[in-house]
Amino acid sequence: MGDAEIIPIGTRGRPGRGTGTAPSSAARGLAGGAGGEPRPVRRKADAARRADAATGPVDEAPGAADPATEPVVQPAAEPADESLVEPSGTETPATLPEGESPRPAVTARERHPHAGIPAADLLAAFQHASRELFGEQWEAQLAHFLAFLRRRVTGDYAVDEYGFDQEVTQRFFMAALRPIAEKWFRIEVRGIENIPAEGGALVVSNHSGTLPIDGLMTMVSIHDRAERFLRPLGADLVFRMPLVSSLARKSGATLACSEDAERMLRGGELVGVWPEGFKGIGKPYSQRYKLQRFGRGGFVSAALRTGVPIVPLSVVGAEEIYPLIGNIPSLARLLGVPYLPITPLFPLLGPLGLVPLPSKWLLEFGEPIRTDEFDAGAADDPMLVFDVTDQVRETIQQTLYTLLMERESVFR
Repeated sequence: MGDAEIIPIGTRGRPGRGTGTAPSSAARGLAGGAGGEPRPVRRKADAARRADAATGPVDEAPGAADPATEPVVQPAAEPADESLVEPSGTETPATLPEGESPRPAVTARERHPHAGIPAADLLAAFQHASRELFGEQWEAQLAHFLAFLRRRVTGDYAVDEYGFDQEVTQRFFMAALRPIAEKWFRIEVRGIENIPAEGGALVVSNHSGTLPIDGLMTMVSIHDRAERFLRPLGADLVFRMPLVSSLARKSGATLACSEDAERMLRGGELVGVWPEGFKGIGKPYSQRYKLQRFGRGGFVSAALRTGVPIVPLSVVGAEEIYPLIGNIPSLARLLGVPYLPITPLFPLLGPLGLVPLPSKWLLEFGEPIRTDEFDAGAADDPMLVFDVTDQVRETIQQTLYTLLMERESVFR
């Protein structure tokens, strides 16, 4: 075969067009050898060389050109056989050390679609996360949680006539309040044995703290130590707020009225009441731990009619979580709230000022005041109701003074 005609790229078939110069010697070398013979095409994965490599080294003919320095042309029109192409990054059989067998080639067709993370590693990670979330007994806890979700989805759960959901309260509300009571306020409880193990009883407590957090802390303390649910009596403002109303109902609260209180007490419930109301939680910091008026004694009348004991509760520490130093009454009336507090951190720091200060809390339950010894019509005697109300108030006030004297510091 004679000299091949060199046609540079982009010359439309005419030699020398495009650059204005004759083709270079390197371009002529791509077309054929010095003698005009076309150079043989060397494939990267030649079947014959693979067969020879398995038996021994390949003997090159004397004077043959070095493949490493000789350009290799791969015809574009002829596709390479997929079975003969080795994956990138692997050694060719000709370059393997003596005595070493070639590694098997892995093609894209043989690769597993989920070969990124082994199933055993995924299972181990899931077990570790479950153990961190549910503890060492994570399998049983996870089964209970899945059963809880199934009951919620299917509607297979019960609430009482007041909307109290015991399962949600125990699993979520108490679980959310417990770290705050134990880690943030570090609540110390005394006299928990004065809470009856069963049957109706009325817990009467002082009220303080600008926001009614003391009621929530009382609920979780009684639940964890006396293993009973406290059913709070809330103001009507609580049940006018959309989201708060639903949460209060599910956690066991009901409207503070004599009818509901008496029905709960007759049903054997542990009812909680804070007779100071908004005057107690909204009083200035200068009047801290000074009890306000206990209303008309409606809680005493309910206890007298049902014959349940009254358990006085004194709470120290709640006055310092939001020290009330001012009020904006005009804006409070516009918003429909009893007061709009001003504290050292709120509204100066915005939402950050709503974080309560970590004061040390003391809760002491006093000895129960029995009401079953009174006559049947004792609840209709105003003087008797006033005397019992004053007795409960004075018991709580004196206990507060005693706890304040025993407390070493506000925050420890």
